[in-house]
Amino acid sequence: MIEIKETLISDELLDRKFVCDLSACKGACCVEGDSGAPLSEEECGILEEIHDQVLPYMTEKGKEVVAEVGNFVIDTDGDPTTPLIENRQCAYVFYDKGGVVKCAIEKAYQEGKIDFRKPISCHLFPVRLKEYKTFTAVNLQWLEICDAACDLGQKLKVPVYQFLKEALIRRFGEGWYKELESIAQVEE
Repeated sequence: MIEIKETLISDELLDRKFVCDLSACKGACCVEGDSGAPLSEEECGILEEIHDQVLPYMTEKGKEVVAEVGNFVIDTDGDPTTPLIENRQCAYVFYDKGGVVKCAIEKAYQEGKIDFRKPISCHLFPVRLKEYKTFTAVNLQWLEICDAACDLGQKLKVPVYQFLKEALIRRFGEGWYKELESIAQVEE
């Protein structure tokens, strides 16, 4: 484990290789799982605020689910998450012309309709955060759906922390990331 400020970071972020390979997985991380994407309280409010701007990018089923249950739900653990279509895919997905699952929130962001890129849990995937009273645990959640991403990361020799640089800086800040980067260079 690596300790930086109030975080404990799994060594796997430095050791494991990872580069998303959407051509292979087709965005399975937005479809597979037993719960929606974890959300912070702040993100729940943001989803309420950006609802009208994101709606045009969503599938009809996604729109129906959000109309029925709201922009977020509370899962069985009592945590807020994105709602799911038929207990499977995130309600905020759409399919591109190649059949790849993509995020309607991120599409609205890319087109300049909103300032919010997507939930941080999605941006950080396959990293998952667990908040404790005195620290945040930063761990990997490996799923078989990411085998192609692991293979591509291995081929390109890109560690998880480098692939997720933008997301890690978004969540923890530039200084935190530079410290992680320094630790990684020493360990090489």
